[in-house]
Amino acid sequence: MAKLSAEKIKQSIRDFKPQITTIDRYIIKKFIGTYIVALLVIIGIVIIFDLSEKIDKFVTNQAPLKLIIFQYYANFIPYFVNMFSPMFVFLTVILFTSKMAANTEIIAILAGGISFKRLMWPYFVSATAIVIFSLILNLYVIPPCNKGRLAFEQKYVRKKYTEFSRNVHYQISPGTFLYVQSFAPSNNTAYGFSLESIEDNQLSSKLTANEAQWDSTIQGWKMRDYVQRKYEEGVETVTTGRYKDTCIAVTVEDFYRRRNTVQTLPDGQLRRLIRDQKARGDKDVMFSLIEQNERWSMPFAAFILTLIGVSLSSKKRRGGIGLNIGIGIALSFSYILFMRFAQMFVFSGALPPFIALWLPNVLYLGIAFYLYRIAPK
Repeated sequence: MAKLSAEKIKQSIRDFKPQITTIDRYIIKKFIGTYIVALLVIIGIVIIFDLSEKIDKFVTNQAPLKLIIFQYYANFIPYFVNMFSPMFVFLTVILFTSKMAANTEIIAILAGGISFKRLMWPYFVSATAIVIFSLILNLYVIPPCNKGRLAFEQKYVRKKYTEFSRNVHYQISPGTFLYVQSFAPSNNTAYGFSLESIEDNQLSSKLTANEAQWDSTIQGWKMRDYVQRKYEEGVETVTTGRYKDTCIAVTVEDFYRRRNTVQTLPDGQLRRLIRDQKARGDKDVMFSLIEQNERWSMPFAAFILTLIGVSLSSKKRRGGIGLNIGIGIALSFSYILFMRFAQMFVFSGALPPFIALWLPNVLYLGIAFYLYRIAPK
């Protein structure tokens, strides 16, 4: 009997096929269509405001029109869509669901025998499509777009950096530590270069140089005026010289990397960077971890905000949809603001990045379930 029951359960699972009804197609069409229209309208408005703010810098720095359109704004749009995607989803749900409720369509659907739980099915199908779209943007599309956008901003909007790094500390490998007093990008030279090796909690060797210049031909550093000390059985051996070539697991790209560089790395490269930064003891690893967790946590907010939006706007209100839209804007902006504040918990060391960046989703999920329970059935 137990075997027969198990087989029936497996067969039921195989035979289960969610039925897409006319009402489902209607809601999905409304959801996706309103979402796209909202994106186009708000993107147009944002581009106008951004252009009016930066046009003086474009003219002053003689930015070519072709680069403004294809390097800056073409790459700016995916970045903006990703940043405010939770707000777009929330406003979309609030807008068309409130209109359906005002036209008594929600009441008619529920009166026709469809439960409120079943009514959520087309909403979550649409939200799933948006989550997948947002994840693809976050992991693969936006990083190369950010690379072009940030390069344009660096050249035509912001001031150029004269020096990228000071007092750099790296743990290249267990027991091997690098220190650089300063790095000059004009000639790819590190000043105050020091490389130490420690074995059994004792200094085994130390290599110092007044400067070390990156040599692309050997993919290594060419040191000038170096001093190398080795310690073996309490005996110190000192070697000095004018020039010395060395290859270590730190390249010139590590010195050009700024905190926002993590925004330009696809998911695989970002994971490798985090692994290397942890091995080196790089303090900037927190920025990489924030970027990694934010790429995954923000898209899943579409599910939570969809549930909140339907629960709030499915009831017909005497004042129309204006109140629902106001509540939607307030909640969506509060979510985005909370997500930014969550990063401060990481910087202060109060919470690890994973917990801090997923905390807004957890809290708003609680709000969503509460509103769902008190929503009209």
